[in-house]
Amino acid sequence: STLDRSSAASDVYKRQQLTKHWAVALDDYVIDLGWSADGSTLAAASAAGPVTVFEVADGQVRHELPADEDGINVLAFHPSQNLIATGGQDGAVKLWDATAGQQTASVDVGGGWIDHLAWSLDGSKLAAAAGRSLVFLNPDGSNHHTFMPAPKTISAIAWQPAGGCLAAAYFGGVIMWDADDFIPQHEFAYANGINTLAWSSDNRWLVSGNQDPSVHLWLPEKEDEFHMSGYETKVKHISFDHTGRWLATTGGREGCVWDCEGGGPEGREPAMLPHDTPMCAVAYQNQHGIVATAAQDGTVRLWSPDRQQPLRANVKLPHPATKLVWAPDDSTLAIGNDQGVVYVLKVES
Repeated sequence: STLDRSSAASDVYKRQQLTKHWAVALDDYVIDLGWSADGSTLAAASAAGPVTVFEVADGQVRHELPADEDGINVLAFHPSQNLIATGGQDGAVKLWDATAGQQTASVDVGGGWIDHLAWSLDGSKLAAAAGRSLVFLNPDGSNHHTFMPAPKTISAIAWQPAGGCLAAAYFGGVIMWDADDFIPQHEFAYANGINTLAWSSDNRWLVSGNQDPSVHLWLPEKEDEFHMSGYETKVKHISFDHTGRWLATTGGREGCVWDCEGGGPEGREPAMLPHDTPMCAVAYQNQHGIVATAAQDGTVRLWSPDRQQPLRANVKLPHPATKLVWAPDDSTLAIGNDQGVVYVLKVES
């Protein structure tokens, strides 16, 4: 006999509680957030420049790193070492020992502001993009490879989880650069602006969120591609779940969750994650199935999209989120907002 989901839900599917663990105000807009691999440390970058390193247990400031006096754009915590990479408007990638709070390297990439930083999953390489320039750096800051300039400004980068290549997007397409011999594995034309890129964890799908407003999916192994249009606004945020099957996207007042199993989402109806105002962030958990969404009215919601009653938690914060980042063990959600406040919320069922 099949259980009626609505009655089963009351016993099995408890609503989650989002409770404030701590909150701290920085001096400017929270432009980026990152967790250490062990989840004990949270780094927060304010647009004005400093990167603040917090002790997650009690919210105490462990270090303030003078990352960039002209303003910072991005930070990236190393996937296994206590090492933070930062990039900003002075055009240098800086590496920091997060335990000691000391700078260990500074590398001028050439190409202007550092817009994008991403560590390979094994932590052996740091990809850095500035303007049309793309470089791979080693964890000690030495140069691993400098690529030919992209045709236009690089707008997004994403490592394939297996580490075999890095995808780099620009207005007009995406190049998949081989991580070992630095030649293009694939070049995909796309005749519009690309805001963001994401890989599925099974390495099958490369997905872009676009200006036009749409989501575009490539299956590089099969040289296949799919296009999902009809969004209300530009798609700036996309997030895959840990299995690689479910893809969550912003692009208006309703988030969409697409089923990418088998032949992909074309012809399938997405699950909808409604908000009252346009969404500004989306993030799946690292190891579990809950997705967090945020909207311009300050709401943050947790969803289990595969359930009949998908909404699991709802909190209203005073200002819209700029970043949503899950702790490595998914027990805690860090939120940055446009007024410079960092919230660390515990997720309890």
